[in-house]
Amino acid sequence: MVQMKETETSIFEEQYRVVAVESDRLLVRGIFSGEVLTIINSEPETPLAQADYPPGTLIALTDPSTAPLN
Repeated sequence: MVQMKETETSIFEEQYRVVAVESDRLLVRGIFSGEVLTIINSEPETPLAQADYPPGTLIALTDPSTAPLN
């Protein structure tokens, strides 16, 4: 009997729904995995705002290693 492994997906392949917003962090839940991630704001001088990330909004994460260098 052949067993198939469940394919792991990258966090960048999942879509997330915004759960909560604080000035220094964003909490999102994976649509398929149900996994909750806390994203820390790397620019504290520019706080996150609920107006920018309303709870319930769908977002996707971008892999920073694939972004062009400045």
